[in-house]
Amino acid sequence: MPTYRDEVVVLRTHKLGEADRIVTMLGRRHGKIRAVAKGVRRTSSRFGSRLEPFMVADVMLYKGRSLDIVQQAESLGAYGADIAVHYDRYTSANAMVETADRLNEAEATPQQYLLLVGGLRALARGEHASRSVLDSYMLRAMALSGWAPGLDECARCAAPGEHEAFVAQLGGMVCAACAPVGSARVAAPTASLLRSLLRGEWQQVDEAAPAATSAASGLIAAYAQWHLERGIRSLAHVEAG
Repeated sequence: MPTYRDEVVVLRTHKLGEADRIVTMLGRRHGKIRAVAKGVRRTSSRFGSRLEPFMVADVMLYKGRSLDIVQQAESLGAYGADIAVHYDRYTSANAMVETADRLNEAEATPQQYLLLVGGLRALARGEHASRSVLDSYMLRAMALSGWAPGLDECARCAAPGEHEAFVAQLGGMVCAACAPVGSARVAAPTASLLRSLLRGEWQQVDEAAPAATSAASGLIAAYAQWHLERGIRSLAHVEAG
């Protein structure tokens, strides 16, 4: 049975039998991986907490027909404990890994893996507001998947300029001529914040007014929910701001 190795982020786990778990992971080189971790629920398990959600690990796996089998796991980033004790970090992390799970049905890229690891690390360390980390992650992850919102020109006709309407169904900011009746109007500070979140400009993000932060979060959630069709259920538990 062939084996392979990868660096992974644990996205979610499910119980299997009395002592095992099915672990869904995002790998740096192999994309989304589903594997069985045998005996992981026993207190004597050699895996310890290394295969819990939000953890980053170097794993060795056996290639199976439908599910692979985790043979070894060494910790690369123990973020779960620092995330779990803060409600805002925990709910944001759940939304991030659910987004990663949904975006990476096909083969992932190393950039998707690194983006998620960086986001979870920032949450665990409390470097920025949890919702801002989530918002930036969602915009950038969707951009890597080919769904970057149009923010610097009309998403429909490509007219340049700082437009005032945001329409998720049309792909982002749109000009007055393209905006459907009743489209959401976006204040200039909110539009600027959206650009900073997409670019990872953290000084501007951290200095943004609460009103702009809240408005940007709502637009990003609507954009993600539209393009991912089934929506991100974890977003319902994330607090604004």
